[in-house]
Amino acid sequence: MATVQPASYNGIHYFAQGWKLIRLPGIRRFVIIPLLVNIILLGGAFVWLFYRLNEWIPRLMSHVPDWLQWLSYLLWPLTVLSIVLVFSYFFSTIANWIAAPFCGLLAEQLEGRLTGRPMPDSGWLALVKDIPRIMKREWQKLAWYLPRALGLLLLYFIPGFGQTVAPVLWFLFSAWMLAIQYCDYPFDNHKVSFQKMRAALRQHKTDNMQFGALVSLFTMIPLLNLAIMPVAVCGATAMWVDRYRNQLDMHEAGSSGAKQVSKR
Repeated sequence: MATVQPASYNGIHYFAQGWKLIRLPGIRRFVIIPLLVNIILLGGAFVWLFYRLNEWIPRLMSHVPDWLQWLSYLLWPLTVLSIVLVFSYFFSTIANWIAAPFCGLLAEQLEGRLTGRPMPDSGWLALVKDIPRIMKREWQKLAWYLPRALGLLLLYFIPGFGQTVAPVLWFLFSAWMLAIQYCDYPFDNHKVSFQKMRAALRQHKTDNMQFGALVSLFTMIPLLNLAIMPVAVCGATAMWVDRYRNQLDMHEAGSSGAKQVSKR
């Protein structure tokens, strides 16, 4: 019977793996802080949103022109979906900023477990020293994300067409951005630049879009969304170990060899 190679696994597989990996003995303790951050921030935000939707939806629907009122049955659910998509991504981004050092630590420890080379428990002092570098990386992601997100949000101001197309484009963009967000933790642990990381992810864009789409979808589901941060970190780390770790090592080795030849 033929064995399945890691390269043939898709994004759905790695998302499912994330749910299993958060329960590994020795890994669970690194899951606790990202889980708590997500529960407090995302859970509280969704409770607040639930009470606000009844006020916001009629106000937004009042801006639909009279000649498009016949599309209200379609625009209403799309408006709700748009609000939930933007809202969930916004607050999950804030949660990721707060929990970024702990997500990086979780990715580091899980990688050691998956590769059979356990990482040393460097303690809180090493984590604190690494915070400036981690925050700089989060700023890079935000700078890449904001112009594109603002462009998509402007579509919502185009009656009919924009309000119909924007939710679909926003979901696809969120899927890609969430793949970048969570895959970046293991890449950043190995000091792979943000540009090189995005180039590597583009080589398997369909698989990464699958992974990001599931993360985006589960971010909108009450209760399940509370656990999604550590699940996504673990799934992305498994993908890094199977697919990108050796690929980038070989690329670096090839680059070093080429430089030595050119020096001769």
